[in-house]
Amino acid sequence: YTEAWDADKKSIHVMPDTPDILLAKANAANVSHKHYQKAWDEAKAKSYDLRADAIPIKQAKASRDIASEYKYKETHEKQKGHYIGCPSAKEDPKLVQAARAMALQNDRLYKKAYNDSKTQIHIPVDALSVQAAKECQTLVSDVDYRQYLHQWTCLPDQNDVIHARQAYDLQSDAVYKSDLEWLRGIGWLPNDSPEIKRVKNAQDLLSDNVYRTPIDSVKYTSVVDSPDVV
Repeated sequence: YTEAWDADKKSIHVMPDTPDILLAKANAANVSHKHYQKAWDEAKAKSYDLRADAIPIKQAKASRDIASEYKYKETHEKQKGHYIGCPSAKEDPKLVQAARAMALQNDRLYKKAYNDSKTQIHIPVDALSVQAAKECQTLVSDVDYRQYLHQWTCLPDQNDVIHARQAYDLQSDAVYKSDLEWLRGIGWLPNDSPEIKRVKNAQDLLSDNVYRTPIDSVKYTSVVDSPDVV
């Protein structure tokens, strides 16, 4: 049944001059990287003549020489020795003065004598200041400050223990919320709600006392003219 349809699905013929096909070909040509660089590739394939004395080449060389750091500092490097006016920097009074000022302002040299003298201080063990420091350290020591008391034990029937337990029970969160825990999960419905009425009616239908009326609860009188009575 589906053989002819399956064979027809495999043979699809699209006309090459439909608007969609033409548009797709135009879009492919627009986004093609090869077409985009076609003119550049053709220009590269052709030979070119660029002389060394051309104006753009000379301009590029001049710009490179100007921008070069070596060329920029060449004159300065040659004139370095002519600025001081002394055979060496150590004989220049201004440079010596600047070096002296830098040495005075140097923090390491400023504290060198103090750091050397710190290791040469000797304080006797029984000095008054040392004893005062030790006593102060003992006062502020956390180990000596916390002196744990003896673990006292009390009898369970003492009045103060009983009173403490009662106070703990009054303040206990478990005892305080015991009624709430007991009432948790218990629902409440009004007496006239449809659910209560439905249950009551179901109970009346299933009640054995209503279904089977006891014989002693029925009022009756004997027949006065029965054969037994006569």
